[in-house]
Amino acid sequence: QVQLVESGGGLVQAGGSLSLSCAASGHTFSNYLLAWFRQTPGKLREFVAGIKENGISTLYPSSVKGRFTISKDNTKNTLNLQMTSLKPEDSAIYYCAARESPSGSYYDAGSYPYWGQGTQVTVSS
Repeated sequence: QVQLVESGGGLVQAGGSLSLSCAASGHTFSNYLLAWFRQTPGKLREFVAGIKENGISTLYPSSVKGRFTISKDNTKNTLNLQMTSLKPEDSAIYYCAARESPSGSYYDAGSYPYWGQGTQVTVSS
């Protein structure tokens, strides 16, 4: 079983940048499909970025495409999310997630059995 721990959240002004990291332990990242989700009170978790096991194929929803970049470092067992041109609506708790199965939609939070505890990102206007 893999354990995930996010870090890097905080407060930033609109237009600014922030980087999140997710450290994994228990299993190597190389065999997992990884993703970042975010959630605000009263809403479902929203997919914001995904990366395949090969570390090359990525996917973003239109809401963040061009502003967010997901990457992973298999040697360090870390997943990263670089966020730029942040907007107040990007404010949320951000979670990293992992699954072993390559099948299924990136967007389906229920398909990821492993989650971190979350890190708060607040973007002020």
